[in-house]
Amino acid sequence: MGSSFLITLREGLEASLVISILLTYLAKTNRSDESRSVWLGTIAATIACLVIGIAFYVLVDGLNGNVEYAVEGTLALAAMLVLTQMIFWMRANARNMTADLRKKVETSSKRALVTIAFVAVAREGLETALFLLSAKTETASGSSVVIGGLIGLVVSIAIGVVIFKAGSRVNLKTFFNVTAVLLLMFAAGLAGKTVHEFRELLGLETGYLIESAWTIETGIWSAGGTFYDFMRGLFGWHANPERIRVITYFAYLLPVLAIYLKRPKAEKQLVS
Repeated sequence: MGSSFLITLREGLEASLVISILLTYLAKTNRSDESRSVWLGTIAATIACLVIGIAFYVLVDGLNGNVEYAVEGTLALAAMLVLTQMIFWMRANARNMTADLRKKVETSSKRALVTIAFVAVAREGLETALFLLSAKTETASGSSVVIGGLIGLVVSIAIGVVIFKAGSRVNLKTFFNVTAVLLLMFAAGLAGKTVHEFRELLGLETGYLIESAWTIETGIWSAGGTFYDFMRGLFGWHANPERIRVITYFAYLLPVLAIYLKRPKAEKQLVS
């Protein structure tokens, strides 16, 4: 539930930000009558993402054997790559997002506004579907993923409404930095899952790297229970992970996190 909540909160808020910026600018330029186009694009994208997400879920659910290992490993790898790209893209483009959207709106027709809203929401929605599928296969609990995702979506919409009302007075830099670090830890768990699934696909069952790095049999850190499911879904925690999974987790997390936390050159120049 924790991972799906964080995913939909982050992705939903990004989509809400785009819609809020579009609606705010239309209102300020006396074009509020065109806001219907923005909502049309938003609704169309939401429906499309739901249909595609459900279709993928039906296709993936019920797989077994080598096909299951291959599909789940590929999903985890794709989600990890897309999630990493999304986080760094957001950091690089968040500063100019409002200005770029306003330029597009200035020269846009109603049809173009529908397209802008559709593309923005569809991008976040398809990413969300991919991430939630990976979260579901990781936690093996579809109901908890759905509940957490719905809660995150509701909270993101509420925040989006607040942003729309408050305008540019809301500073989201800290929020995005904190969620980015948490999502990078989630992506590290996906990296470990990728190796795990492909290891099973190849039938590698013995060897130093395949042996458990540790085994915890009792307590809240052991398998089973709400806390364990939360830590497993959000951070990729396991009570008895193979060594190659742990190595992959930190081989991804440490360098990527260091790169993210390093201040971009543009910010250094502004400070100096």
